[in-house]
Amino acid sequence: MSLKKANTVLATAVVLFVLYLGLSFILAPGASTPGVGLPTWPAGDGGGFLTMKGIREVSMGLVVGILLLTGHRRALGWVLLTEAVAPFGDMINVFAHHGSVAAALGIHGLTSALIAITGLLMLRETGKAHEVPASTPVPGVRPA
Repeated sequence: MSLKKANTVLATAVVLFVLYLGLSFILAPGASTPGVGLPTWPAGDGGGFLTMKGIREVSMGLVVGILLLTGHRRALGWVLLTEAVAPFGDMINVFAHHGSVAAALGIHGLTSALIAITGLLMLRETGKAHEVPASTPVPGVRPA
């Protein structure tokens, strides 16, 4: 399998996973919360914060999906790298609230690493396309 095909499969998996997470937090926040590793359900009307998390996830998935569908693969690589910060932040949040270490590392840390690796692979793929051989003449410029 070529690097481009592998990257497309990985980026598609990221899109689908992030959209699934977002929709699950919007449609069923109570059912989704136990799986994130935090020790307690938010007090009061904390469910609104979970809906916000869901909307964040959906918007992230849409950005990645649009870049993938429109073929902006280099931009997609950079966006994936920046979006890897969100699950990393979730991991830190779980640690800060004395949540499950296994969930912090196994869910959020692993997700962050996989998204970052996908971004790096995408940048590696597109970096080769931007290399210009030194002997290529530049139109309109005379060689010295």
